[in-house]
Amino acid sequence: MIPKSFIQDLLNRIDIVDVVERYVPLKKAGANFSACCPFHNEKSPSFTVSQTKQFYHCFGCGAHGTAISFVMEHAGMSFVDAIEELARGIGLDVPHERSAQGQMPEKIAPDLYEVMQVAVRYYREQLKASPRAIDYLKGRGLSGEIAAKFAIGYSPEAWQSLASAYPDYQAETLVQTGLVISNDEGKRYDRFRDRIMFPIINVRGQCIGFGGRVLDKGEPKYLNSPETPLFEKGHELYGLFQAQKSIRNRQQVLVVEGYMDVVALAQHGVDYAVATLGTATTSFHIQKLLRLSDHIIFSFDGDKAGQKAAWRALENALPSLQDGKRISFLFLPTEHDPDSFIRELGQAEFEQKVADAMPLSTYLLREIGAGLDLRQAEGRNELLQNAKPLLTAITAPATALLLRKEVASLAGVSQAELESLYAITPVARAPRPALQKPKRGAATSSHMLMLQCLLAKPELAQQLPHQPDDDSAESLAIHALLALLQEHNFQLSSAAITQLLTGTAHEKIVTQAQIEMLNWGDAFDIDGEFVGLLSKFAKTSRDAQFHALQARVSLGGVSKLSDAERSEYLQLLQRK
Repeated sequence: MIPKSFIQDLLNRIDIVDVVERYVPLKKAGANFSACCPFHNEKSPSFTVSQTKQFYHCFGCGAHGTAISFVMEHAGMSFVDAIEELARGIGLDVPHERSAQGQMPEKIAPDLYEVMQVAVRYYREQLKASPRAIDYLKGRGLSGEIAAKFAIGYSPEAWQSLASAYPDYQAETLVQTGLVISNDEGKRYDRFRDRIMFPIINVRGQCIGFGGRVLDKGEPKYLNSPETPLFEKGHELYGLFQAQKSIRNRQQVLVVEGYMDVVALAQHGVDYAVATLGTATTSFHIQKLLRLSDHIIFSFDGDKAGQKAAWRALENALPSLQDGKRISFLFLPTEHDPDSFIRELGQAEFEQKVADAMPLSTYLLREIGAGLDLRQAEGRNELLQNAKPLLTAITAPATALLLRKEVASLAGVSQAELESLYAITPVARAPRPALQKPKRGAATSSHMLMLQCLLAKPELAQQLPHQPDDDSAESLAIHALLALLQEHNFQLSSAAITQLLTGTAHEKIVTQAQIEMLNWGDAFDIDGEFVGLLSKFAKTSRDAQFHALQARVSLGGVSKLSDAERSEYLQLLQRK
C-alpha cells in the first residue's frame, strides 16, 4: 500500500498542466487551459484544465479528476502504476506500507528493466545475423519496418547464448527476469532457444517479458516469460504500447489470441490490435482497455477452442460493462486466424468483418438459448437458469435493464418476475448524463459557495468557527472535507482533497462544485467571499438562537431562562 501522505506530497509537487501536456497540447483559455478531449472524439474543445485548482473536466463526456486519474484514464494504468509514473517523472521513489496481512509488496529493482533491455538489444542483433530467422519473418509477410516497430528478435539455439550479452551469466537478476533457468543441480541455461522473440512492452515503454515462437515444428509453439517481479500475465497485453495511440484515436481495440496476429494485422494497416499472453482475457484486461476506448472487439478462431475462449471473455467482461461502451465478438471462418485472413483477403475485407462483429448482447442471448425449445416450459426454465449467473453479474444499469427485459421476454415472464426469481434489486434508472456547464450568473447556494472556497483554499477551514448543520449534500461534503483536513493537520492541497474524496459519497457534489469554479476568473475574491459567508452564517446562527430563546420567553417569560440564556437573549435582542 502507498501511504496517503506520499500521495498528498506527490500532488503538491506536480502541476496538472505539465502532466496533461505530456499527452495533449493545451491552449490558454482565460484563467484555465483547454483542448479537444482525449477521452472522446470532438471537433470543438470542451476539455478544461484548471492550473490553480489542479483538476480537469470535460463538458462533453464528463471526465473529471486529478493528475493521477488523468494518467490512469489516458494511459490505461492502475492507481499504483499512475502514482509510480508521476513520481518517476519528478525523481521520487514510491514508499510502500505493509498490507493488512503484514506483507510488504515486492519491490522491483530498477536494474531489472535494464537487464531486459539488454536482452531486447541482444535478440535484435541476433536476428540480423540469422538468415533463417529473417526468411521466416519474410515468409510470414513482415517487413523490416514492422519488425523494428515491435523490436522483434531471435534467440540462438545455444544453451547459454546470453552469456555473450551479460558479463556475469551467474547473476541472480537473469533468473529473476525469467531469461535464464537454474535447475536443481545449479546448472544454468537460456529459457528461450531457437525462437523468434517478441518483447512484451508495458505502457511506459519498458520491456517486462518475452514471447518466443518456434521457427519450425516444436513444442511448445509459443513460450512466454514466467511470472516475475516485472511481469504478470493477467495484467498485460501484447502490443498495447505500440497500439495505444491508434486505439485512442479510433476509440476501438481488437483483442486477438497471438503475437503474430497483432504483428500481421499491423503490417496490413490494422494497428489497433492487442493480444492476451497465453491466458484467458481477465477482468483487469477489460478494465484497462475500457479506459482507453469505447469499443472492444474480441476476435477468436471459429473452432471449439476459440468459442470457449470467447465465452470466457464474455463472462469476465460482464462485471466490467459500462453503459455507453460496447463489447463485440468477431468469429472468423474455422480455417482462418486474423494473421491468415488478412494476408489472404486483405485489410478491407478484414475491417468489414470487424464492423460486422456480433454485439455482446446478441452473443449472450444466442448462447444461453442454443439448443433449447422455448415453446416448452422446460426450455424456458433452462433459459432462465442459464441466464441467471450472467445477468446477476452485470452492474451497468442500462445494460442490465435491457438484457433483463430480453431474457424475460424470451422466457415468457415479466421483468419483475425475473428479478424476483433471481432475488436481484430492480434497476431503478440509468446514470444521469454528464454534468453540464452551468450558465454564468446561475444562483449558487451559500453552502455550495462555502464548499467551493474551501476546495480552492483549504487553509481557510481553520477560520471556520462552526460547521454547517443542515443535511444538504453541500453541508455533508463540507463536514467530510473538514474531517480530512483535521486528520491531516490542515496540510492538504486542493488536489489531494479531490483525490481523497474520489470514490466517496461526496464525489458528485465536489465535482459539481469544481465545474462551477471553472467560471471563476482571476479576479474572483475567494477571501472576500469567505469572509462574507462567515458573516452570513454567523447571522443565521444568531437568528436561530434568538428565535429559539424568544419562543421560550413567549411561553413563560424571561424568568424561565437561566442567567446565561437571559444574558445571551438580551445581547441578541440589542443586535436586532
